[in-house]
Amino acid sequence: MNVKTVSPAPYRKADSEMGTKNYAYYTKEENIETALAPASALVPFKSAAPMEEKETKSVRYDPEAIAVYYGARPLQVWRRRLSIIWPLLKFALSVILDRNSKNPQTQKRRAIQLREMLSQLGPAFIKIGQALSTRPDLVPPIYLEELAKLQDQLPAFPNEIAYQFIEEELGAKPEQIYAELSAEPVAAASLGQVYKGKLKTGEIVAVKVQRPGLAESIALDVYILRTLAMWAQKIFKKRIKSDLVGIMDEFASRIYEEMDYTQEARNAERFAELYGHLKDIYVPQIYWEYTRRRVLTMEWVNGTKLTQLQALKAQGIDASHLIEIGVQCSLRQLLEHGFFHADPHPGNLLATPDGKLAYLDFGMMSQVKPYQRYGLIEAVVHLVNRDFEGLAKDYVKLEFLTPDTDLTPIIPALANVFNNALGASVAELNFKSITDQLSAVMYEYPFRVPAYYALIIRSLVTLEGIAINVDPNFKVLSKAYPYVAKRLLTDPAPELRASLRDLLFKDGSFRWNRLENLLKNAKNSEDYDLSQALNQALEFLFSERGDFIRDYLVDEIVKSIDTLSRQGFQNATAVLGEWFGLRVNQSPISPADQQKLEYIQRIWSILQETRGFEPMKVASLLLQFLSKPETQRLGQQIAYGLTERIIARFIREFFLGEDENEITARPENQFISSLAMSETNPK
Repeated sequence: MNVKTVSPAPYRKADSEMGTKNYAYYTKEENIETALAPASALVPFKSAAPMEEKETKSVRYDPEAIAVYYGARPLQVWRRRLSIIWPLLKFALSVILDRNSKNPQTQKRRAIQLREMLSQLGPAFIKIGQALSTRPDLVPPIYLEELAKLQDQLPAFPNEIAYQFIEEELGAKPEQIYAELSAEPVAAASLGQVYKGKLKTGEIVAVKVQRPGLAESIALDVYILRTLAMWAQKIFKKRIKSDLVGIMDEFASRIYEEMDYTQEARNAERFAELYGHLKDIYVPQIYWEYTRRRVLTMEWVNGTKLTQLQALKAQGIDASHLIEIGVQCSLRQLLEHGFFHADPHPGNLLATPDGKLAYLDFGMMSQVKPYQRYGLIEAVVHLVNRDFEGLAKDYVKLEFLTPDTDLTPIIPALANVFNNALGASVAELNFKSITDQLSAVMYEYPFRVPAYYALIIRSLVTLEGIAINVDPNFKVLSKAYPYVAKRLLTDPAPELRASLRDLLFKDGSFRWNRLENLLKNAKNSEDYDLSQALNQALEFLFSERGDFIRDYLVDEIVKSIDTLSRQGFQNATAVLGEWFGLRVNQSPISPADQQKLEYIQRIWSILQETRGFEPMKVASLLLQFLSKPETQRLGQQIAYGLTERIIARFIREFFLGEDENEITARPENQFISSLAMSETNPK
């Protein structure tokens, strides 16, 4: 069979860096034929040579090829179409009859009916239901919760068929490849089933074998549903806000990737390379010699589900700690590298006997592009600032809303959701509750949820569900905020530097409370190093991109030094006054200045407690920057500003007899007063 090598997909670069070689796709003509062919028609590998040494083949989702294939088989299509349409019509009729009923119990009953119907229709519909559970732009909120309960489980298929697939894929009978293989599968899902085995070399392994007839049933159902989506989008184009055909194609691409076990194996290796080095994270090994498109052999992981609290307690494993590890790993997946595990349900996260968090099942993965990662962090900053106009614009940037969308009614709707959810602190957000409220807004307004975001929501909501089972008071975002704070303080990307500026400055005033909060949270991030962060901060400060902050910094340093010197002078004169019985007139320090001093003292304490704080190292770093011309100019500006401030105060107090508070109260000095108040009561 002729094989044509095609241009690599975006993920191929990372795969090639890991050493996966000779990867090829079937040509368009043979793509659908191979996907639908009976197992016996596939060319088997004649030996169990390592995957890296052989050319491997993968079937891609190709809607045109599927349409050509089934266009020539109308009877087969209509038989399946009728078996699908009949239950769908019954469900639709029930919904129509209930349209005037606003009873939540009635809607709940219909949601349960939909879930059960999808379960009975087979693997493709189970996967579709799971996908719909993350689409608040398509499905009313009451249905989202019920669809999330869809179980990806089906009865096991006979061992004889599984053994036949192993022989056809690996080129030898199971007993010639494995020293042991469990008599029955240990798990059975919609796409395949898993056996526990042992290699001839002694390693304990998990052997996943694909379900028979899967490719044909999936392709047929996808074809029928895609034509239905095209019809619905054409007939109801004014009412349907989302690209149904595009969503269907995205879903089909994902499920085709899941059906290719060599793709899952590559996903596992890439996941291990990116995250396997993190503390207390474990990723099982792939055995490429015994892995092909329909058979996957990977390391068997002994472990306990995070939901089995008594078993974990008996083993002395801290489930809460592992949940925190999972949250930190998820943040790096979503916001650092962009390659994330989209299905972290309880069966795919195990606590190993030595207290590590093991990830399993890498069939459903997704990618977040760099601009999307930064956009998500910027959205968090706008959320912290309660800048809902900025948040609405973030949704445009992240492709939830089209650029021509009228944001006027959406901004107050977002404000209503997040003002209720934020409460006292962003760190105390309950992710599930805010997602539910946001889902209602997305359903009402013209939001189009991108596929990557739908999978992120599914991932985080599932993780929070596991966490709440371990600790009812667990807040995912309270554990996530230290990482976000660390990124804002250390990431040199222009997008995040702009976000940091927006967070720390408002109306020309520096918000010390925000800086204190950032440093306090960043201190709790395990990989945050103060000396590294300080070095990056100084480099940024003296770069062209740091121009905007230097003027603010000069003003803040002048005011702070002046306040500190006045306080020191007052303390000294008070002592002298007590010694010599003298009375010295002193200008009182304003409440705003006093509060600023308290902020500085607390920030200094936080810095001293932060990992990487070494006085000699910090001093050495500062000395390096003192030699820079920019530093000298900055010093001159500070000295000039401080001298100007001292002379002005001397003239006011000794010649005009006025104190600082009287000056500030004058109308012409209201701007200074407003700055002080904004520092005292930052919004």
